[in-house]
This record gives sequence, structure tokens and C-alpha cells, in this order.
Amino acid sequence: MDSNSGSPVRVVLADHHGIFRASLRQLLAVPASVIKEVYGADVRTSFRVVGEAATIEQTVRAVETANPDLLLLDARMPPKSGLETVRELETHRDSMRTILLAGTLDKTELLTAIQLGVRGLVMKDSNTELLFEAIACVMAGQYWLGQTLVTDLIETVRPLIQTSRSAGGELAFGLTRRERDVLALVVAGWPNKEIACKCNVSEETIKHHLTRMFAKVGASNRLELAMVATQRGLDCVQ
Repeated sequence: MDSNSGSPVRVVLADHHGIFRASLRQLLAVPASVIKEVYGADVRTSFRVVGEAATIEQTVRAVETANPDLLLLDARMPPKSGLETVRELETHRDSMRTILLAGTLDKTELLTAIQLGVRGLVMKDSNTELLFEAIACVMAGQYWLGQTLVTDLIETVRPLIQTSRSAGGELAFGLTRRERDVLALVVAGWPNKEIACKCNVSEETIKHHLTRMFAKVGASNRLELAMVATQRGLDCVQ
């Protein structure tokens, strides 16, 4: 589902803490216009909570009953984990987008989450702005990871793919020097606004750079771009 459709995003809240679910429910009741004004996230539509759950079993049942557009899922869902819940919901991967909410998440769990189809990861101690940014990004068909999480993911993946690099070294993909500078910052997990400040250009210019880089590298989003860069060694160039 694209958030541009205007229809309310149907959400299932899955967390083993009732107070945390209540807080999420209140946040999602805020009108889209207020979310944009107060939190700066362009969610473009309202939300409707269509189910809640405190365990894996309840989560699976809520998803199967409500068929939501978005699942906000506790990474530590009892009796096992949120990742086990994602595995249980494999058949819903194409019709539902999942954002994992975590108090802690090690690098192996992070990589597993991406492999299982999780589209966003938000730490529970993040500012509210980041949650809405993640939702807006994920509902627009992209991936969302915070700066620290992107760095963790790249550090985890890098050793696994060293042997896949070609003997000839890096593949430049025709990237300009400035594009390669921007790419290094994307791999480091920097958001567009901070990259723009670092490069002393506008955020819109950075977005144009990214669009061209997606086309050259064959990526459809920032996460894929970072992964390709890591695989091909492009992030090593400063």
C-alpha cells in the first residue's frame, strides 16, 4: 500500500507491554496534518488501529483476521521473539509491511530481520519524530534504518561478502567524485539533511544525487545502494 492513496493505513500493534501499545495507539490517532506540523514527517494519511496483540500467537491471529497494511512489532515478543513472529507471518510479507520496535538488537538479529522481510527498524528510545519518519518511509515502499542500525548492518554484512568482490577491484558504475563522497556518507548511515550540511549543498541536491546513483548502481532505495556499495568496495573511496 502506498501512503499517497489517502485511505487510512490499517495498523496492528504488537507489543507485550500494554502501556507501550496504548502510547502507540494515542500517537497514531493524531491527524496527519498535525504529525507533519509537529513531527515533520510527511505521512500523508491517517491511521486506524485494527488489532492489538501481546504474544506471538495473538499477533498471528490479529494479522490473519485484520489483514493490516502495517505491523508495528515488538522485537522481544514472548514467548520467543519478534523475529519468530515474522517467520510465522511469512505468507503476509507481500501484503503487509513490518516495522520492528526494539529496546536492543544485536547485529545478527538486525541482518536476520532484513532477510525475513522487515522493512523498518526503530529503537524504542528513539524520538517520536523517528517513528513517524520510519512509517512514512516504509509505507512509501522504502526501507528505514536509523544511522546506528545502518552502520551495524554494514559492519555485519561486510565480512560476509568480501570474497564476492571481483579480482579487478572496485566497480565505479560511472559515479562522479561527489556521488562517491555522498555514497560514503550513505553507507555510514547519515540522513540526507546531515549529508547536505557536510557537503555544503541543499538537501534537494542530495536527493538528485541519490536518484542518479540509484539508476547507475541499479538500486531502488538507500539500503540497497549501501549494500551494493559495500559489496563492490565503493564505500572505501573517500
